[in-house]
Amino acid sequence: MNGKRQKCSEFILRDGKQHHIYSSRMIGIRRHPLWERRSMTKNIIPIGPQHPLLKEPISVNIEVSGEDVLGGSLRIGYVHRGIERLAQERTYVQNVHLIERICGICSHVHTTTFCYAVEDLLGVEIPPRAQYIRALMCELERIHSHLLWIGILAKHIGLDMVFMHSWHNREIVLDIMEALSGGRVSHAANLIGGVRFDMDAEHESMVRRKLQKLGDQLFGVLDAIRTDPTIRARTIGVAPITADQIREYSVVGPVARASGVAVDMRRDSPLPPYDKLDFNVITYPEGDAWARTMVRVDETRESLKLCESILDQMPEGPVTTRVRRKVPAGETVIRAEAPRGEVFYYLRSDGSEFPARLKIRTPTLAALSLIPVQLSEIRVADIPVVLAGIDLCIACADR
Repeated sequence: MNGKRQKCSEFILRDGKQHHIYSSRMIGIRRHPLWERRSMTKNIIPIGPQHPLLKEPISVNIEVSGEDVLGGSLRIGYVHRGIERLAQERTYVQNVHLIERICGICSHVHTTTFCYAVEDLLGVEIPPRAQYIRALMCELERIHSHLLWIGILAKHIGLDMVFMHSWHNREIVLDIMEALSGGRVSHAANLIGGVRFDMDAEHESMVRRKLQKLGDQLFGVLDAIRTDPTIRARTIGVAPITADQIREYSVVGPVARASGVAVDMRRDSPLPPYDKLDFNVITYPEGDAWARTMVRVDETRESLKLCESILDQMPEGPVTTRVRRKVPAGETVIRAEAPRGEVFYYLRSDGSEFPARLKIRTPTLAALSLIPVQLSEIRVADIPVVLAGIDLCIACADR
């Protein structure tokens, strides 16, 4: 061979040109893998149930080929507590405490929905002031949840400054909720028949002052998120979801609204006093991770305005009304808008102090079914954005 490389008759087309493949029979000459069309080895990347990427336990097995994600599968149930069955063994009053433990992020909206269901069976309408206090806590909870999510997304992308600013501003919301209710996570604000605390002039002044401070600090951060080139590069066009897929999988909340599906229980099935409040339902048509980010950014602004409207319209009067311990036989369905979407409560009474049946549907369970759909035709680097973009609440889904 005289040390010369001999060309064989094989060639491949790359970069618009024909490239000869040198014979592998030559000593010291081997075919480079890129010179041939060879399928990459498929591998499984296991994430969870305990992983720095996850704020709650869930197992995700992702099938990859090189840097391409081919699909994925989920396993949930690690924090299942049997809440619905436990509720049948406790009185309605005791269940308010139990229901609040479904989720640590949106605990108030769960007890609000449950209490409205019991009050509907009792035929009781709570005082208007209690209705407004419940709504105020719901909107504060929405702001706190969205800021938590924005910080987590920024952390996954690598923007620690946005993460710290989001969570710093979230502390202001938690301070307000703690000052009103006494609790930062489980607020115990609701009672069957009203709310546990009232707001005096000093409390109202404190809430207005802190909301003003929050708005002054937060709006600059939200504007920066909208224009930041890194966030745009990591989210625009990533894991799009069509409106048809939203309807097929019954997805609700910010994920649905980011795909142009304008569904919001505050408008579509309003609990009082949302029927008296003016607000916008935020939607974006793109359906990608960028749209899901912008929906939550704009909803944070909208919830701040709603809090101010609630304080302006807050009526005077009592915050509780007397109710019976035994609930008349019957059944009811109550829906409310949690930070992640529609919360559905079905409650049936047999006339005793204990529920005959309690069925809860949380928004995360439907969103989980979309993850395998999203984990296809993306890159490995996009996995954190996809998992964070849905804003999963595993405690709600497992219950």
